[in-house]
Amino acid sequence: MSLRYQAVGWNRQKRLYDLTLVAGVGSYLGTFAAANLMLHPDVTAETIAIRGLGSAAILMLHLVLCIGPLCRLDRRFLPLLYNRRHLGVATFLVGMAHGGLALVQFHALGDVNPVVSVLVGTAPIDSVSRFPFQVLGLAALGILLLMAATSHDFWLANLTAPVWKALHMLVYLAYGLLVAHVALGVLQAETSPILAGALGLGVVTVVALHLAAALRERRADVPLVAGSDGWVVVCAVSEIPDQRARVASVGGDRVAVFRYGGKLSCVSNACQHQNGPLGEGRIVDGFIVCPWHGYQYCPDTGASPEPFTERIPTFNLKVVGGRVLVDPRPNPPGTRVEPAAVEGSG
Repeated sequence: MSLRYQAVGWNRQKRLYDLTLVAGVGSYLGTFAAANLMLHPDVTAETIAIRGLGSAAILMLHLVLCIGPLCRLDRRFLPLLYNRRHLGVATFLVGMAHGGLALVQFHALGDVNPVVSVLVGTAPIDSVSRFPFQVLGLAALGILLLMAATSHDFWLANLTAPVWKALHMLVYLAYGLLVAHVALGVLQAETSPILAGALGLGVVTVVALHLAAALRERRADVPLVAGSDGWVVVCAVSEIPDQRARVASVGGDRVAVFRYGGKLSCVSNACQHQNGPLGEGRIVDGFIVCPWHGYQYCPDTGASPEPFTERIPTFNLKVVGGRVLVDPRPNPPGTRVEPAAVEGSG
């Protein structure tokens, strides 16, 4: 690991992102503490800290889960996606602080290890209100720990993108566990409908955004049928803006046909970094730039510029009568394909 590990390089955008994140969490906790002291003057500082950190963690997790579909629906949210892993790691740290204080407050005064006390110290489950909700929170925290520990690109490269992506999809399991943790814990002791309404609104928002994004993606996944010669008509050349792409479903894969400098090239639409939609990016300085994290690929070879080694499949294409035709059979990643000339481009 020491030979290939590279520390995170903070650029100006990352610093602004992280400073805004820290300021936001600090402002929330300060506001939460002030409001609780006004409404409940007798509440202890420990209780305020536990509740404030817990509510901040679940709120931040909602934001993490909403950023993805928001970016699919509106490109203006892409700057939030650029450093989403920073928000995810911060969510784990806030959640860990909440869990650590809760362990000390409720389980550290006995003669049993606090974690063991959480796991075995529950009463018989004879009703919903007696369900061991703390175990659910501990399980969710374990998942967030695993995700935070593998958030660096070192693990993405060594686990491979499919495995890393599958691992980080566990965030939805963690979210379900935390929703149950809050519903079976906090809401059992609260009579105000505000908290229940806020949690319900959060769940509905997350589900609605994911469904809306999925419906939009489904429309883009309508497969194009190949002709008798095996080639697929993707679109007219005039439908592709210069330095940008047209995305289509060809042979079961999404492809992106880029137009640049009077030429056309076709590559896989999936970035090797985190499966970002390359077709929603653009060509800058001769390279396709992924809109999610800025990974670059040469449009005619699908290879990243040196010293980077990422490669994506390319596709053969041709222009006939002003229409773009693509061979649905992908070439091996990194294979150069001679760009097709746009008719009338000279």
